[in-house]
Amino acid sequence: MRRGMARAPRWRVAILDDHERSRAALRSAIWAAGGEVVGEALRCADAVSLIKRAIPDVAIFAVGLPDGDGIATAAAAIATTDCPVVLFTSHTGDDFVERARAAGVMAYLLKPLRSAELAPALDLAIARFTENRQLRQTLEGRKVIERAKGTLMARLGLTEDEAFRRLRRAAMDSRKPMVEIARALLASESVTRAVPAE
Repeated sequence: MRRGMARAPRWRVAILDDHERSRAALRSAIWAAGGEVVGEALRCADAVSLIKRAIPDVAIFAVGLPDGDGIATAAAAIATTDCPVVLFTSHTGDDFVERARAAGVMAYLLKPLRSAELAPALDLAIARFTENRQLRQTLEGRKVIERAKGTLMARLGLTEDEAFRRLRRAAMDSRKPMVEIARALLASESVTRAVPAE
């Protein structure tokens, strides 16, 4: 690395919290751990646009905000953006934890912030989120392959094993993942069905 070039931050973080003191504590801890704050917002209404604009690696949301509930906001943000959310709160009750889990929150930090807890919480949240995304993609890929097998079986009168072998052979011959071959097959099938006979 050449002298003068900045190292990439450990994480790019967005903060949603209406208390300046809390945001300042988070900024300081993030910076000290090698991270960068890429955006801040004070209201639930601005959470999704903040994440879409800043494209952070992780977002930290306070729970009690003037215009709404941070857990509900986290659920909406997780559903519409590809960003893990960590809650920053003083709440620790079982019902609170269950609501956070159901919303898709990956971790949480307790107020007042203890700087030593920040890095492990953010690292864990990002790792869990990445694992969950990979599991979802794997599951979606399997569903696509199953649909493609069903299409081959119906169209060519193949057994399930024969259809699978055909997909696998096409993937190996083209050096592409089987899920790509399956998607292409399903796309061509939908085009074939959509074109009216003349």
